[in-house]
Amino acid sequence: MSAQSGGSILRQPMSVWATAFAAVVAFMGIGLVDPILPSIAQGLHAGPSQVSLLFTSYFLVTAVAMLITGWVSSRIGGKRTLLLGLALVVVFAALAGTSGSVGELIGFRAGWGLGNALFVATALAVIVGAASGGAESAIILYEAALGLGISMGPLVGAALGDWNWRAPFFGTASLMAVGFVLIATLLRTTPTPAVKTRLGDPLRALAHGGLSTTAFTAFFYNFAFFTILAFTPFILGMSPYGIGAVFFGWGACVALASVFGAPALQRRLGSVKVLHLSLAVLALLQVGIALSGHAGIVVFVILSGIPIGLNNTVFTEAAMEVSDAPRPVASAGYNFVRWMGGALAPYIATKLGEDVAPALPYLLGALCCLAGMAVLYGRRHHMRSLERVDADHAFQDAPVVA
Repeated sequence: MSAQSGGSILRQPMSVWATAFAAVVAFMGIGLVDPILPSIAQGLHAGPSQVSLLFTSYFLVTAVAMLITGWVSSRIGGKRTLLLGLALVVVFAALAGTSGSVGELIGFRAGWGLGNALFVATALAVIVGAASGGAESAIILYEAALGLGISMGPLVGAALGDWNWRAPFFGTASLMAVGFVLIATLLRTTPTPAVKTRLGDPLRALAHGGLSTTAFTAFFYNFAFFTILAFTPFILGMSPYGIGAVFFGWGACVALASVFGAPALQRRLGSVKVLHLSLAVLALLQVGIALSGHAGIVVFVILSGIPIGLNNTVFTEAAMEVSDAPRPVASAGYNFVRWMGGALAPYIATKLGEDVAPALPYLLGALCCLAGMAVLYGRRHHMRSLERVDADHAFQDAPVVA
């Protein structure tokens, strides 16, 4: 990415910043519950694997709902879809704060996941369409919002959760209500597309070899990613503030690697090689977590944010660029597959750690990284179009010689 395009990331219309703010809050919801998982388990008299279903219900509904996001937005428009998603998050996040049992909380998180899917899938398309500097700058801005939200979520969850485990849910509902007002007032009504998206289009898009390769590699990556996010709070043995601090450091690494590391490495190595590198590093760090004492776990968890940040940006760009499907359709199909990894990992990892051995979830996460690399290598011929995209970016970024 050139300096010019890099500078344009900060020169955006107010509607883009409003959408980005709401995206930050949406992504805060992912890491928000991390510091308070032990507190929720204690407050609702539940075991770790039961509490892990907060992630599973959220991401399972998010994954399935991704298949309808394009169908909805192509009929009511991007702005109305964003507002619908935000409204659902506000309602279900507030209801989550009133839960009297872990079952109720799991159900409300599922409703939250529906709103999150409608918002997140549409937010990327809106930012790409409205941002200055082209799709690459817009995706980096979107990933910056993701990284900032993921890093701030644990801090907000710790600060509010130290007072009461219900407070972070009410806090998220309040912030999302602010996002709703900002988008309602600052984002112009987007016209409905001339061509309506059919319900089956995201699944049809996965017939493309490059998109399916990207999606299934990301499935294994997300399993490893959410193993760290969902199970680690139970083995840290720290207060909400301590867990929040660890995951703030992790999230800061995610954000910095997403915005600064990924573009630089893509220019030097190309997208596919960056994915291989970051998956290999994540596998090593997972083994490090599995074999370490408390101090080592903290260090390796924080460092794991670096390959996760690299993967987030490169996978998103690959999904947008590798096929000829419309971006919202490609994004929906890709996210359906990859969020399934996020849905399965929390319960499976926590159950293994709870019933067998605390190291086992991380060793399984490392194997998933290797499985993702195997898919990427075995189907490398489907990813050749990305090499052309990388070459085009390198050409555009090359200095002009007078």
